[in-house]
Parts: sequence; structure tokens; C-alpha cells
Amino acid sequence: MEIIVKKDILSKNKVEARDNRAFAREKGWYLVNVMGSPGAGKTSLIEMLIKELEDRFKTGVIEGDIASAIDAERMEKAGIPVIQINTGGACHLDAASVRAGMEKLPLSEPGIVFIENVGNLVCPASFDLGEDLRLLVSSVPEGYDKPYKYISMFAVADVIALHKEDLIEADGFETAVFEKGLRMINPEAPLYYTSAKTGKGISELTRWLAIRIDSRI
Repeated sequence: MEIIVKKDILSKNKVEARDNRAFAREKGWYLVNVMGSPGAGKTSLIEMLIKELEDRFKTGVIEGDIASAIDAERMEKAGIPVIQINTGGACHLDAASVRAGMEKLPLSEPGIVFIENVGNLVCPASFDLGEDLRLLVSSVPEGYDKPYKYISMFAVADVIALHKEDLIEADGFETAVFEKGLRMINPEAPLYYTSAKTGKGISELTRWLAIRIDSRI
């Protein structure tokens, strides 16, 4: 008789994520996993959050992309400690790749590490990186139907930023429909309307993050 034992294909990642949490606690780092589709504005939002937080916390960034170092170079020019991870085709970061980035990140003091995940609204939802918080960036140009189509991503988010909110009127974005879809699957996560162009919502989101960071660092 052949007995087939099924294993959780994510079990190895779960162990590595647990180790990442321990490593981050040892360093005094608070890890924020920033997820969203390509072009949602993850990089611009991270930059604005760092500007708001830098007077109180040291910050660093782990940039995840399939290829290139464009976003990492942008962070480096802004004087932000950064490490680039290229996945070579994978549509998400995993705990092992993040650990490699954490070990090389030039941030020697306690602080906040933003992990900019690969632009994708499916795969990142399944992979625990060892983060303390999951920030989902959804943008107005993507459309108001995204919570209905990408349920897992919106369900795992701890906080959501609806970015590029200055385009709501021009795009005919139906905020009520977006919020209804979000609340059907995630009733608890705070929702902030943000804009890199106008700065709207950035201070409010920063204050929310700072409260959680203060409780851990």
C-alpha cells in the first residue's frame, strides 16, 4: 500500500518567517511589508512615510523587483539605507530572500524597515516574510473593483492606502463601491486616502503607523 503524506508547501517559508521575526526583534527593527500592483505608487508612498517618520525613527528599505534596481537607486539618492532583491522571475518575495536582505541592510540601529514587495496582487498574500505589519497600496487608476477580484490580498492587509486619491474625480472612481467590497472581506483594517501629489492622508497614515511602532520598538 502506498501512503501519500501531503505537506504544506509553505511550511519551510513559515519557519524562515519565524526566524526573521526573531532576527528583527534582536535588531530592534519593525518590519512593514508594502504590497500592491505595479504602478500603484508603493515607492512614492514609502518615501513620503519615511520623510514623516525620519525625525523619530531610523529607517531602511528592502526593495523587491523581478529585475532592475531603479527603485533602490531612487532610495539611495534620497540617503535611505537600502538593499535590492531581484527575484529573477518570481512574482513575490519570500522569507529567505528577505532574510538575505536583512543581513546586508546597512541599518545598525533600531528602526523601521519597509519591505517593498514585488508588484503583484496575488502571490504576496500567501507568503509571510516575518513582517509586523502588512500595508496594501491600492491606487485609483487600477479601478474600484479590486477588492472584489483580489480577495486574498485585501483580506490579509492590516492597513490599506487608496493612493493617488487626487484622481478620484477624473477617473470616475466609485469610492462607495470600493469600500463596500473591502469591508465585505476585511471589516477591521483602517483605510486611508493618500496622494503623493497633494500629500493628503500621509500624516494620518504616519500617525497610525507610529503608534504601532512605538508599542514595539
